[in-house]
Amino acid sequence: MTTVDKKEIEKFSRMAKDWWNPNGKFKTLHIFNPARIDFIKERLISHFKLNGNIKKPLKGIKILDIGCGGGLLCEPLNRLGATVTGIDPSNNNIEIAKLHSKEMNLNIKYMHHSPENLNIKNKFDVILNMEVVEHVSNINLFIQKCSKLIKKNGIMFVATINKNLKSYFFAILGAEYILRWLPVGTHDWNKFLTPQDLEIITNKNNFITDEVIGMKFDLFSNKWNRSYDTSVNYISTFLKN
Repeated sequence: MTTVDKKEIEKFSRMAKDWWNPNGKFKTLHIFNPARIDFIKERLISHFKLNGNIKKPLKGIKILDIGCGGGLLCEPLNRLGATVTGIDPSNNNIEIAKLHSKEMNLNIKYMHHSPENLNIKNKFDVILNMEVVEHVSNINLFIQKCSKLIKKNGIMFVATINKNLKSYFFAILGAEYILRWLPVGTHDWNKFLTPQDLEIITNKNNFITDEVIGMKFDLFSNKWNRSYDTSVNYISTFLKN
């Protein structure tokens, strides 16, 4: 069994060269990045009680970024002191990530893997599944494999899109067809998950739900902000039981 959806991998592989272009096909992620990095950093400092290093606040934390793409999350988290491993089922993405991190003189381990074929001795403190679960072929297997890669009391982040009529209008019709923020076909509404559905799947795989926050885009400031509104974009955090 596999979590890899070949059509999704082919789609993102074709766009791989555009990962680090802030005005390219991944422009939305570049704009989204500061908000999600701030949330991850704050949550990790709180959860692991990190309070010693101002410049490298995440020093000593081992992070696995699943579906890392070109490394948009891996690089800033590494700069914050974390030991970061990025995996992606698209070899094109991994090669772009390796090249860019080398250019930036960063020490990040990138591997062409999906979670079900990643064999490691030492588990991770943190797993990031950011804008990934809506692109996998078997969400139950995916979360099951994540559970085997994370330490007890580790924390897993899942950023994805809710499943309702509003999310169809905003995330697909609005973002892909009207505003053209994303290439048409980026998302399949049938793969979206409600926070409740995600909670059921993660709880079955030895995770305890921590919190759920919404993320909203402000057209006036051109920034993403945290919100109580989880009706479209949301981030759930889970603790390994």
